[in-house]
Amino acid sequence: MQNSRRIILGYNSGVAFLITAFAAFMASGANAAEPIPWQMNFQPAATPVMEKIIDFHNLLLTIQVGIVVLVLGLMLYIIIKFNSKSNPEPSKTTHNTPLEVIWTVIPIVILIVLAVPSMKLLFFMDKAPNPEMTLKITGHQWYWSYQYPDNGDFEFDSNIIPDDEIKPGQRRLLEVDNQVVLPVNTEIRLLMTSEDVIHNWAIPAFGVKMDTVPGRTNESWIKVTKPGTYYGQCSELCGVNHGFMPVAVKVVSKDEFKKWAAEAKKEFAKAKNTPVKVVKMKSPAQAQLR
Repeated sequence: MQNSRRIILGYNSGVAFLITAFAAFMASGANAAEPIPWQMNFQPAATPVMEKIIDFHNLLLTIQVGIVVLVLGLMLYIIIKFNSKSNPEPSKTTHNTPLEVIWTVIPIVILIVLAVPSMKLLFFMDKAPNPEMTLKITGHQWYWSYQYPDNGDFEFDSNIIPDDEIKPGQRRLLEVDNQVVLPVNTEIRLLMTSEDVIHNWAIPAFGVKMDTVPGRTNESWIKVTKPGTYYGQCSELCGVNHGFMPVAVKVVSKDEFKKWAAEAKKEFAKAKNTPVKVVKMKSPAQAQLR
């Protein structure tokens, strides 16, 4: 009787696990801001760049599946057609010119088919066609600073919120004290650099993943089409606290952004005169400059 109960409980647990995993997989397309458990696909695109990246990925996936099916079919055909029972007297042919031409030309055609859209995508990702504003991003060990040169030229630092200060509903290792605020449906030029070592500013939903290099300014762009809060992280091995410098971007309406920019200009103008001090955290991995 006990064994039966254990089997039933185990079966129910297994079914519940599969249902949860399937629901998480299906929900991966519904969450527009952050990674979720058991996610099996890209985060939903929030910019034209990410939309094109997903389209190109789907093209690659289609071609890859086609190649796998073709090669598998050829292998099965060879196994069945040319095994010792079906073909007791093997052919003495050593060269087949048409076949050699085919298996040389087809890969070339595939590469050309892939090269054209990939080059178009690279050029599309490069620079904003008609930028309406600029956001300057600077990487530090281990936090980010942001500057708004077109909206009062104010600047602020963005630090991770330590575990012991996380509030209910906030995301551990993704929340920051000062979020980047940007207007929706606006072409924004991103200028990225670093103060010390190479960092990488990456937000999956935006299709942006670019190194910030000391002494150099890299450029990218975004045009976020959906309001919300989007999360990313540093994607370069920049030191001991590499995993503790997240990116949080809040996208709001243009009117809300204007109000926020006016208030932020006053707030961070005062904070700019405050001397930088080192805050000792409980864990060395959470140490950060503020």
